[in-house]
Amino acid sequence: MEKAYYTVARIEGEYAYLHRTDKECGEDLFIALALLPYGIDIGTKLCYECFEYNVIE
Repeated sequence: MEKAYYTVARIEGEYAYLHRTDKECGEDLFIALALLPYGIDIGTKLCYECFEYNVIE
């Protein structure tokens, strides 16, 4: 499975909007915070690989 890179664009309640940053035509993703690493905030960079999101520096 291919890696995908996202940035947390905004958080609303128990959901986050992620903006894909590794493609020219970045898509937005609406996802439950429970599926993301604990402690994320707006601007956090994430990598999605093997059905798991990880914070990247």
